[in-house]
Amino acid sequence: MSEPKEPIQDIAHLGHVEILTPKPDESLRFFADVLGMHEVARRGRSVYLRGWGDYDCTTFTLTESDRAGLGHAGWRAVSPQALERRARALEATGRGMGWIDGDVGHGPAYQFTDPDGHRMEVYYESEKYRAPDEWRSKLKNQPQKYAGRGVGVQRLDHVNLMCRDVTANKEFLQEHLGFKLREHIVLDNGVEAGAWVSVSQLVHDIAYTRDFTGNRGRLHHAAFWLDNREDVLRAADILTEHEVFIETGPAKHSITQAFFLYLYEPGGNRIELFSGGYLIFAPDWEPVTWSEAERGTGVYWGGALPESFKIYGTPVVAAPVDQRPEVPAFDPQ
Repeated sequence: MSEPKEPIQDIAHLGHVEILTPKPDESLRFFADVLGMHEVARRGRSVYLRGWGDYDCTTFTLTESDRAGLGHAGWRAVSPQALERRARALEATGRGMGWIDGDVGHGPAYQFTDPDGHRMEVYYESEKYRAPDEWRSKLKNQPQKYAGRGVGVQRLDHVNLMCRDVTANKEFLQEHLGFKLREHIVLDNGVEAGAWVSVSQLVHDIAYTRDFTGNRGRLHHAAFWLDNREDVLRAADILTEHEVFIETGPAKHSITQAFFLYLYEPGGNRIELFSGGYLIFAPDWEPVTWSEAERGTGVYWGGALPESFKIYGTPVVAAPVDQRPEVPAFDPQ
């Protein structure tokens, strides 16, 4: 019997996510005033933000674009040497896009695409957040005071990407970046319909879910962490008062055990507010496989995820009229 390959341990965690929006002013008001994120900087058509519990200078970017969707996801390496190793490995796949000098909050990054065409990058140098005096917390191990504004999202948690071939994308991250499979759905016909993978102790840093429209390279959602279920329930009240479209939840997933709420921000991107879940510390974790029947409705307490959950993503593509969710206008008041 051959010995198992030594695992790749070059990637530390999800560092940042950029989403594109055709309504930059409305999207910014939403993330700042309703979700309670903090603006850090502006450059070109992009605004850089962070949650009050994010330790890095910025973890989330809004960029003006003709269409909504993913701009890119950024993965932080564990060292400069790890960054160089992953850049060489990614270049050898033929999916490398080359180096950039850096961006607001981080240094040089190597950019690439996954098999479905989602743009990503790996970097190491990262600027830490230093709170000004008025935001400095007496808890020296906390990046700033709790702001108490809007929903008050604490930090970026994960990203979920829609794709044509879940297995190909999952295996690309496993083989070239060291991601580990935590849970997945295998349909009766043997097709992998969803995979939850991570490089950290989180049950997933990223998920791939099958795009049932047959398209490629779309964003399903970006997710932000809240401390507890009560915060998610309070978020539902705040969103309702602002007439924000809630697609589904609050409820609990079977997969990941997450307490969730899904909404659409003004630009059309789906956002998840996330709490609960579980952590994984075992190096020999055995992936959890869900069959089509076991997956059921996707909601642990009963009920069902809406049909839009399988077909709506950004950029928006053609779908049957009766399956197109409408995104109401955002009321900033």
